[in-house]
Amino acid sequence: MTEKKAIDFKKYVKWFWGLLLGGVFAVCFLFFLASVGMFGELPTFEELENPENNLATEIISSDGKTIGKYAHENRTPIKYKDLPENLIQALVATEDERYYDHSGIDFRGTARAFLKPGSGGASTITQQLAKMLFTKRASKNIFKRVLQKMKEWVVAVKLERQYTKQEILAMYLNKYDFLNQAVGIRSAARIYFGKEPRELEMHESAMLVGMLKNSSYFNPLRRKELVLNRRNVVLFQMNRNDIITNEQKDSIQKIPLSLNYTPESHSDGLATYFREYTRNFLKKWVKDNPKPSGELYNIYRDGLKIYVTIDSRMQRYAEEAMKEHMANLQKYFFNEQKRNKTAPFYDIEKEDMRKILVRARNNSDRYKRLKAAGKSSKEIEKVFNTKTEMRVFTWKGDRDTTMTPYDSIRYYKHFLRSGLVSVEPQTGHVKAWVGGINHKHFKYDAVKQQKRQVGSTFKPFVYATAINQLKKSPCDKLPNTLYTIPKEKYGMEDDWTPKNSDGEYGGELTLKKALAGSVNVITARLIDEVSPINVARLAKSAGITTDFQANPSIALGSIDLSLLEMTSAYSTFANKGMRVAPMFITQIEDKNGTVLDTFVPETKEVVSEESAYVVLNLMEGVTQGGSGTRLRTHWNRPKFITGYPYKFTNAIAGKTGTTQNQSDGWFMGVVPNLATGVWTGGEDRSTHFAGLKMGQGASMSLPTWAIYMRKCYEDKSLNISKADFEEPSDLSINVDCSKHEEKKKEGEEGEGTPQDDDF
Repeated sequence: MTEKKAIDFKKYVKWFWGLLLGGVFAVCFLFFLASVGMFGELPTFEELENPENNLATEIISSDGKTIGKYAHENRTPIKYKDLPENLIQALVATEDERYYDHSGIDFRGTARAFLKPGSGGASTITQQLAKMLFTKRASKNIFKRVLQKMKEWVVAVKLERQYTKQEILAMYLNKYDFLNQAVGIRSAARIYFGKEPRELEMHESAMLVGMLKNSSYFNPLRRKELVLNRRNVVLFQMNRNDIITNEQKDSIQKIPLSLNYTPESHSDGLATYFREYTRNFLKKWVKDNPKPSGELYNIYRDGLKIYVTIDSRMQRYAEEAMKEHMANLQKYFFNEQKRNKTAPFYDIEKEDMRKILVRARNNSDRYKRLKAAGKSSKEIEKVFNTKTEMRVFTWKGDRDTTMTPYDSIRYYKHFLRSGLVSVEPQTGHVKAWVGGINHKHFKYDAVKQQKRQVGSTFKPFVYATAINQLKKSPCDKLPNTLYTIPKEKYGMEDDWTPKNSDGEYGGELTLKKALAGSVNVITARLIDEVSPINVARLAKSAGITTDFQANPSIALGSIDLSLLEMTSAYSTFANKGMRVAPMFITQIEDKNGTVLDTFVPETKEVVSEESAYVVLNLMEGVTQGGSGTRLRTHWNRPKFITGYPYKFTNAIAGKTGTTQNQSDGWFMGVVPNLATGVWTGGEDRSTHFAGLKMGQGASMSLPTWAIYMRKCYEDKSLNISKADFEEPSDLSINVDCSKHEEKKKEGEEGEGTPQDDDF
């Protein structure tokens, strides 16, 4: 009996070892089959060498800040050395305590998970990376899921052989999707905390590591309490692994989430209009600059680096200045429209108003979707007259409301638009570009895309032609009387007799006072003296690229030009008469840092250094005795003028401009190393202030310029000049009108009475 039991026991032992060894052999055989691709294709050596894909293209400012990205997946990988130690410690302590002791598979963790379900996940960080990089979504079929798991193990082992532990950690954090367009640790740090990863504090790192369990569930924008608790679990794990003390854990757990949510969508962040312009430029650039293989670069996944001329500090100041002034200006415009029966339009017939609304309807995304769906005109009209829930723009933030699509069109027509652009005259670098008040709701770019009537801001080109061609002095005088140019002289349909906007005439004015007062009749005399064709030639040479007919009326700015054209042309005067074409991009690199293209601006001489200086001297008169004097002195300003008094004491050459019916308000301001232009007006020319007090360029645009420049001056790191414009050493044209009057008086006294022998 005892012998039989012994025989049975030996049989069971043999069966046990047979099953165990057979199981081990079967598992090894399955791993072998998985490794040779019998259960599906595995990543190649090249794919393991280059697992990074779908890399966002970065737009990097002149001061080294990332101001935007182009991406299907907003991911910008960083190196291990750029990760803070507290982040790595939190990650390993929470996700894989034995990370540095295994080679991709944690057999202890796997055994624990198998023998004690619910005790914790068995996947190592390397396995999780393998799953993210090379495995599709987990199958619900148990058999397929087991095969997927085997493939993950094989890939994990390959990753461990191919990369260092540090590289794997960096790849894992670079790949994980933290939601809200934050793919990868760099995007997550920037979007949730507004900082680079290396700047993360321990409680911030702990929150991001906590999200790794399930970012959809632990979403800090939706479940703050849940995320806070999860963050504290991470801190507990760090304490458990002797990374932080009990006191540190207890102290840090008391800190709130402290989110600084900074979204990075195409309509959020800095320089949205500039980024859109750059995107369109890059779409053309990639076609002309293919890869060596002939394949085109993809700006959404190839991780290009676009180095641009925009300065992130100046861009921020420009956007802040516009928001500060325009939000306040809009209040007064809304109040005025309460008394306007055809709000927000003036001087317009009902039929014309209907056409404006229909045109806006036809350009809307809603209309295009309905058209694409095959809806009839009657059905579309019904939709646009039916109230619906929508989210609309306000200066206090987007607001949920209910209105018809037609009502929303009219609502948005009430908003005044504005644009600002700054150019460095010596380099042509565009330093700030604000194309509108809000890119999400108003996408039309007022810097380059839009062209509006420029009004009196064109007059300096007339004066510049007279100075460069005839050596005119700012002190020369012309009669302030009506002046007619006959139609035959320039092939016009009628004689041209412009009038002064203030209706005042009489006596003589110096050119400096005439420009400061924007006197139309003197500008008309000047353009007739030098001829419109020469004025047009100088303006185009200075940077005006739009074609226009050279007739006398251009003297008063009857032509439509872009804000960028005007600002770039004005910068020519600050660069001693040398035109430097505006420049947006300095260099393009691939993801490895290889330079793909560099950019150098075109330059040309437009006027002499002397002429450029005299023009600046003339325009200084605008800020010393004309409509721009409000930059310096106290005045009885309307309440909607913000940031006053400005108290500028430095040299500023400027010119205001206001078009007919106050449809457009301009201010162009130049200091030695910066030219900045601002335009303000309605989307439609019939949308404007009723009167000149509020509707002129000095009220609509000058304040934005002043607030912006004050911010720039306060930031000493920008080195915006407060110096005088540099006077040429060989200046022969008199710019000191007090001396001019003295010399003239001396000359008159020395003439005496003519004697007989004088004839």
